[in-house]
Order: sequence, then C-alpha cells, then structure tokens
Amino acid sequence: MTAPDLIRTVAEPGHGPAHAAPPTSVRRPAKTPLTGGQKKALRLARTLVWPAIVVAILVTQIPFLVTIYYSFQNWNLMRPGSRGFAGFDNYVTVFTGGAFMQSLSATVVITGSSIVLSVLFGLGIALLLNRKFFGQGLARTLVITPFLMMPAAAALIFKWSMLDANVGMVNWGLSTLGVDPVQWNTDFPALTVIMVLTWQYTPFMMLILLAGLQSQSKETLEAASVDGAGPIRSFLHMTLPHLRQYIELAVLLGGIMLLQVFDPIAIMTRGTGGTKTLSYLLYERAFVGLEIGEAAAYGVITVLLTIIVASVALRLLFKIFSNEGAKP
Repeated sequence: MTAPDLIRTVAEPGHGPAHAAPPTSVRRPAKTPLTGGQKKALRLARTLVWPAIVVAILVTQIPFLVTIYYSFQNWNLMRPGSRGFAGFDNYVTVFTGGAFMQSLSATVVITGSSIVLSVLFGLGIALLLNRKFFGQGLARTLVITPFLMMPAAAALIFKWSMLDANVGMVNWGLSTLGVDPVQWNTDFPALTVIMVLTWQYTPFMMLILLAGLQSQSKETLEAASVDGAGPIRSFLHMTLPHLRQYIELAVLLGGIMLLQVFDPIAIMTRGTGGTKTLSYLLYERAFVGLEIGEAAAYGVITVLLTIIVASVALRLLFKIFSNEGAKP
C-alpha cells in the first residue's frame, strides 16, 4: 500500500482515532415503579406524619409570627393605651441603642469560651473512657450526669455550694492554701457563668467525640504502632484528623444550645459584669423595661441568628452522614 492509499484509508469514516467510537454515556438506572401495596404503605406513612407536622407548625411558627407582629408595635405595658404601629422603629432602636452590640459581644465571649473549654475537657475525658478498665460503664454514666441536670439546679449548686464566699467548697479549698475568699459572682461574673456552662456541656462534647474515637479503625492504629509511631504522633497525625468532623459537629450543635442559655445568668449574675447575653437582654426588655415591641424585635433577631447557626450545623451533619454512608 502506497502512502496516498494509506492516507485515504485513515481518512475514511470508521478508521483512525479521529473517527473513534464515542464513549458510551453513563445512564442512571431506571426507577422501579412502586406496586399498589407500596403506594398504599407510603400514603399511610405520610398520613401518620401529618399530625406531628401540624402540631410542630402550631407550636413553633404561630408564636414566631405573633412575635414578628409585636416587633412592629409600639407597646409598653406601662402605657397600654398608647399602643400602635411603629414600623421599623423597634429594629432601629435595637441596632442603634448600643445594648445589642454589648449583648452580642457577651454572647460570643461566653458561648465561644464555654465551647472551647467543653471540647478540650470532653476530648480528654473521651480519650480516657475509650480505654478498657474496670467500672467503665459506671464511669461513663457518672460523667454524663451533669448534662442531664436542670440548668437552674446547676446554677444554684455553683452559686451557693461551690462558689459562695462563706460556705463554698472552692473557697474552702483556697483557704487551705492560704488564699483569701473570692467573691466569684461579683468579682468574676463572666468566669463563673463560663465555669457552669463548661461543667454542664462537657459531657455532651464527650459523647460526640467518644463516638468518633470508637469509629476509628483499630487496625490502622495497630499498623502505625508497628511502624514505630508513638501514641502522641498517632494522636496528632491520625486520631485528631479523624475527629475533625466530629469536633466541628460538637462545636456547632453546642453553639446552638449555648446561644439560648438563660438560667445561669439570671440566677448567678443577673446580667452584670459583661454577662448580659441576647437571651437575658430580651428578658430584661420584656419583664423589667416592659417594652414588649422592643423585646419582640430582640427575639426576632435572636431567632434569625440561631437559624443561621442551625443551618450551618445541619449542613455539616448531613455532610458527615453522607460521607459515612459512602465509605465501603
């Protein structure tokens, strides 16, 4: 075959790489049609869910809509006859009054500090409880107990039994070291609130991190140990990256719950010393200042901030579940 014949052969349709068969497109498997029994079961399941959905809407959305309505009202309980439409005046007061930014700063400081300390202590306790030892079940139960306690009860215990200047156990311990009694609630109000929240939410962080530790492959850690990696190196380069998503989940879910904290602040400090968070500011404007419209505006803004944090947390939660489900 001469060169021109070879060129014509390659240029003919069906020959050469230029006319290679197109790759086969990937097609999704066709959905299997539901049978009559499956459709009936699906309708029954949806019917059973509807009462719960209706109750959830009535309990959560209607009060929120009423709060939005009140936020546009000029309503002070000391002047019930002067109630009227205020437009966005309450929201302007919220953002220009100065109290909102101070409360937002206090909320960030108290929430952030409590979350960081809870994660650190929770990680340490989770590492200890992840080992086999006698009485492991009892130890886990006792560690979880603070998270099951009512917030008001925890605040009262810390205020009188732990941090009181006269009969508190903390000051008694300091007195044995020659340290004068400390007025914790008045001298260090923010620190006392952070101590209570850290003590109460450390078990929550521990549960999530312990689940992450138990999901880690033991064979991988054993292989790393055989290769000469010590416990510290294995923790920093293998365990900690494995726990990254669990730590993020614990931080975000803990943040959602801590944004709503009210009892320790109301019982221990009453909002003094930089502890007036958004939730306590809302209570103060409604039940002390009797400004219902302004308090409703604070409530709407607080709910929106909580929804933003909750949305991020739920997206991360779904991402973790998707990644876990995709593992072989």
